[in-house]
Amino acid sequence: MNAQAREPRPAMRPMFEDDLDAVMEVELRAYPFPWTPGIFQDCLRAGYPGRVLLLDGRIAGYGMVSLAADEAHVLNVCVDPKVQSRGHGRQLLRELVRAARQRGAVRVFLEVRPSNTPAIALYHSEGFNEIGRRPRYYPTEHGREDALVMAMELVDDDITTMPPL
Repeated sequence: MNAQAREPRPAMRPMFEDDLDAVMEVELRAYPFPWTPGIFQDCLRAGYPGRVLLLDGRIAGYGMVSLAADEAHVLNVCVDPKVQSRGHGRQLLRELVRAARQRGAVRVFLEVRPSNTPAIALYHSEGFNEIGRRPRYYPTEHGREDALVMAMELVDDDITTMPPL
């Protein structure tokens, strides 16, 4: 295998405040209406699980999830546009759901732009279902866009068949 064809092996670890400069570089490349460093900082200081995806030791993606009672809310999942469509978003989403499950969440919510069809397809394939809409939730260049609200119930890993009704 030649060096150009080699795909870097991804690694995942918790996000720290020291990561925010690199996280913001990705955020600014990925979104026309990015989060601010302060939003990430507030999430980390509140104890929300944040994760970074590393490729060759560099941050190539990240995610953030909030937790309250037995519910989790995926706040942000982002992969650098330079390395999208390689399964990294799926890895990040699974890691956030795993972190939520470990902290006692029984359901996970998220919002997504209806125009973000690749993300919607990912979320459906991972078990999320659309449960509602938030009108005019996201800013756009020419106004506002609704958000699709999606949710997933977390079940025990040892369930192999559905229980009888």
